Amino acid sequence: MMSWLSEWWRGGTAAVEPASVRDVARLAQLHAASFAHGWGEGEFESMLSERNTLMHRLRLGRRTIGFAVSRIGADEAEILSVAVDEAYRGRGLSRTLLMTHLGHLAGRGVRTIFLEVEENNQPARRLYDRCGFVVVGRRERYYKQPNGEQLNALLMRRDLS
Repeated sequence: MMSWLSEWWRGGTAAVEPASVRDVARLAQLHAASFAHGWGEGEFESMLSERNTLMHRLRLGRRTIGFAVSRIGADEAEILSVAVDEAYRGRGLSRTLLMTHLGHLAGRGVRTIFLEVEENNQPARRLYDRCGFVVVGRRERYYKQPNGEQLNALLMRRDLS
């Protein structure tokens, strides 16, 4: 009884599921809240229609609180975006989301995965480090901020095989 009650109090059990067109409004909202240049609903709809794109949502109870999206090419993939609602960060949910997403990529034959992360984004870097990614390069002034500042990106890689 107490474990059920504690799950209810925390918002329910976390589930990672394939995203669908019904999710695009919430995914766009999450992306806009997490990144300087948010993607709109149209971008999410377009990605969901592509055969080489894999997108998962992270649900807690009935609420979608995060997502991960990757684009696949042959036996490689690139993580395009990972986001979790700010109110739910720091609970290990992003690791659950990312590791499940990576498992699905491996199931599709992906052997190597890449991503870019803003150099100073310490929470994201810790997540990727903990999930087995290593820095393999750096892109100068890759991210442009609304105020005109340009931030460096790190290129990270993980082998899934």
